[in-house]
Amino acid sequence: MQTGALAAPWLIVSPRLAWSAPAPRNVRDYGARGDGKANDTASIQAAIDAAPGGVVHLPPGDYVSGTLRLRDHLVLRLADGATLIASADDAAFDPYEKLPYESFADRETTDFSFALLQGRGLQDVTIAGPGRIDGNRRSRGGPKPIALKQCRGVTIRDLTLENAPNYNISLLGCDHVDIRGVTIRNGYSDGIDPDCCRHVRIIDCRVESRDDAIVLKSSLALGVRRSTEYVVVTDCHLVNVRNGLKIGTESSGDFRNIVFRNCTLSGRAEMWDPPPFELRPFPSAGVSLQNVDGGTLEQVVVTGIRMVNVRAPLFVRLAERGWGQPVPVAGTLTKITITDVVATGAAWTSSIMGARGHDVSNIALSDIRISGKGGGDTALMTRPVPQQLREYPDAARFRLLPAYGLYCRHVTGLRLDRTTFTVDERDGRPALVLDDVRGASVKNLVATAPTGTTPVAWLRSTRDCLLDGVRAPDAETLARLSGPETAKVRIVSADAEPSEQVVLLDPDVETGALRTQGNVISKSWSERRRAAGADPGRPLRQVDSD
Repeated sequence: MQTGALAAPWLIVSPRLAWSAPAPRNVRDYGARGDGKANDTASIQAAIDAAPGGVVHLPPGDYVSGTLRLRDHLVLRLADGATLIASADDAAFDPYEKLPYESFADRETTDFSFALLQGRGLQDVTIAGPGRIDGNRRSRGGPKPIALKQCRGVTIRDLTLENAPNYNISLLGCDHVDIRGVTIRNGYSDGIDPDCCRHVRIIDCRVESRDDAIVLKSSLALGVRRSTEYVVVTDCHLVNVRNGLKIGTESSGDFRNIVFRNCTLSGRAEMWDPPPFELRPFPSAGVSLQNVDGGTLEQVVVTGIRMVNVRAPLFVRLAERGWGQPVPVAGTLTKITITDVVATGAAWTSSIMGARGHDVSNIALSDIRISGKGGGDTALMTRPVPQQLREYPDAARFRLLPAYGLYCRHVTGLRLDRTTFTVDERDGRPALVLDDVRGASVKNLVATAPTGTTPVAWLRSTRDCLLDGVRAPDAETLARLSGPETAKVRIVSADAEPSEQVVLLDPDVETGALRTQGNVISKSWSERRRAAGADPGRPLRQVDSD
């Protein structure tokens, strides 16, 4: 994939002056051995402190070190064949910091002291390869390789990080950040985490992590709310055990003007027994957009994404976990555009879910192709879907939803166009379920036909909805309408559909709730049941679970 023109002027990061720095200072001239045995912390720090700014050069060798404190206007350059190795002794690193305020977050998110490369309040800092940084651990829990807090003008490029026991690249309150050509291998925690950061570019990176690959946060780790804004992630290749591209979970501050573009995501199972956390470490969501702590998440573009073996390709979640709020209240999740996404091997349903009384709003999906395993039972249609508003939000908490393709609940302003949902094995669930959705437009949807009389699309408590050109060859039922709140639904048949397309109306749906155009006919639920030779009984109802 080629890196195209940037999506907007705000993605341009100011020019870096650090690359025109004076002649480098070789750490060996300051006593570093680079033999993989001696502790070179003092020698490398002496080279960093020798003069303001400049280039500190690590020639080929293995340099064991504890915490190194970076300085303003510094370029730390690791030559090809140079490896900076985190000391195996935790005592070689600065201790965890004790914050004078409640951060409402875990230590991995808030701590920027227990780290190999540490920087605070710095201007113009560069960490460059082509050498390597080795976290030198075999499990989660240990120093961060790179931890930068409240820095401005940060460049990290052409570098390889391996075996990190903590967030590989952890940034808090940093502005004008350029991360380019970075490779992360065998990470035991997150890959790249910008938290409360602005004007960030992450380009052409390869991340292999046992947790989230690239995750944007807006925590309270600074003691105040600060937004994460103007971020572009493009042309990255991610192999992850949890989420690939993620916004949240920490979302006390706002997110806006975010672009995820031209990335490949591959899910990888990881067998840990017992698991290190409540949720077992296996691929969860490909693109996960979460706002659960009262902030605002808006103006996000996701485009050109390819996924393989990611369980839930799309997970959009507005909830009210409420970290840092006196009374948990859902924030705002709005103005989201997702386009040109192809996912294969999906095992779970993609979903867009708000909170009752707090809808996800103005979300548009187009040119989406999701291929799943299928084989779900019809009984899943009536599975109670828990709200779980205050639980840790993850696709793993929902898994097999009432739809096999996309499940939407508590949404206002949904646009779905040129979307395809297919499964390897026919499924007893609808391809699409809209539950308490207002203002929906679904056009040119193509799906694998569900089994039996299961509808391709099920609209429950849905108002102001258009279904236009929905096609599922061999489907017995096009759509089903349920709930007394359902109203102002218009269904237009697909141009290429020669046979009648059936829409079922549950008894609690008002007669005038549906308008049809083209080769579409409506039938009552009892008519359909009798035609199938079954007891008309009572229609199945989708039930929320608080």
